[in-house]
Amino acid sequence: MGFLTTQDEQAVKKEFEKIAGPVTLTVFASELGPENNAQAVSLIREVAALSDRITVKLMNPHIERDEAATYGISVTPVVVVEGAKDYGIRFLGTPAGYEFSNLIDAIVAVSSGAAELKDETRAALAGLTEDVTIKVFATPT
Repeated sequence: MGFLTTQDEQAVKKEFEKIAGPVTLTVFASELGPENNAQAVSLIREVAALSDRITVKLMNPHIERDEAATYGISVTPVVVVEGAKDYGIRFLGTPAGYEFSNLIDAIVAVSSGAAELKDETRAALAGLTEDVTIKVFATPT
C-alpha cells in the first residue's frame, strides 16, 4: 500500500503543474538501515511518478561514499532536492506528515531556481558576510 491517497495524488499533480524545469531527488538509504530508509525510498518513488520532470537517484552511502561525502551525508535516509544546481536542500528521515508539503514546495522551488522573496528579505540576505546553514527540526506527532 502506498503513502498517497488518490486525493493526495491529485493535489500534488496540481502543484507539479508549476514545475518549470527538471528536478532530481537523490535518496541516500541503506537496506541495512532502519525501516524508515525503505519508507523514504517508497514515498519518493510515489511522488516522482506524478511528474515526468522528476528523476529519482538511489544511493547507498556505504557503497557510493564519494557521492555521500560530496553531499555531506552522514545519516540515512536523506533526500536531496536539486534543480539546475544543488541549493543545499536536504530532508533527513522520511519527508512525510508535516514535512510532506515542504518537500512538494521544495521540488517546485528548485525547478525554477528562483526564490520568491520580498525585496526586504533579499536586501537583508545581501548583507550577510558569511555562509549560513539553516536547520529546521520537526518532531513526528
